[in-house]
Amino acid sequence: MDGTVDGFRYGAVTPVAAYLMACLGGALGLRCIVRSLLDTRSWRAGWLALGAASIGCGIWTMHFIAMIGFHVEETRVRYDAATTVLSLVVAVVVVGVGVFIVGLRGTSGVTLAVAGAITGLGVAGMHYLGMAAMRLNGEVGYDPAGVALSVLIAIGAATAALWSAVTIRGFLASLGASLVMGVAVSGMHYTGMAAVSVHVHDVTGGTWEGDSPTSLLLPMLLGPVVFLLLAGVVVMFDPLLVLGERPSAAQPDAQDANSTARKRPSWRAAASSARER
Repeated sequence: MDGTVDGFRYGAVTPVAAYLMACLGGALGLRCIVRSLLDTRSWRAGWLALGAASIGCGIWTMHFIAMIGFHVEETRVRYDAATTVLSLVVAVVVVGVGVFIVGLRGTSGVTLAVAGAITGLGVAGMHYLGMAAMRLNGEVGYDPAGVALSVLIAIGAATAALWSAVTIRGFLASLGASLVMGVAVSGMHYTGMAAVSVHVHDVTGGTWEGDSPTSLLLPMLLGPVVFLLLAGVVVMFDPLLVLGERPSAAQPDAQDANSTARKRPSWRAAASSARER
């Protein structure tokens, strides 16, 4: 028989919390990408890695906060821990591939398209891998049209996010872009969830493995949330990252100035050399 699926068991609490986490991860990730592009003399690979981890953790956290509100009336929903962790790894790694393409290969249209497609597929892959972690007394089915639409939304959202990272420099503008990104990512999630149907095997009984959403997801969410908070501290204490201003080329840093001074002979040395000649 078909199960009664409810994705909003706790009302607006889980969608709003999921949206805020998507915005936080997106905002931190976009600012880190901007930081790597503003000053190429900095540790670019580190900023890109931090940005990829922030976006990946934000999207993963958004997904499983939203999944806490997922409920099938006729059967309990549980989760496999290994598959759940694997979905986080996929999110960070695949999103990282797209981020590094933009950060290292440039910002041309072709580069953005390729990076956006890879990042979007990573977001969608994380979503459906996270769905595969569900364990319930039935079979989960998907409407192909809804799945295709969710993948297209993920690719579009990822491409728009990377475009905003390489074109928008102001902090407030980037904040607005992260809010839009949160809407797109949440829209992708709930579009994919709208395509879900559950066929329950046996209403009266049945045993299956897995942990309950509260016993597994809530503790697992703690790590990515703490990571995002620590990444936020890094953003707050980096003036260049917050202001989004490119360092002035007319004012070399102290190291370059000292190096130039060491190479330039003083007037006393020049005069001494002239007398010797």
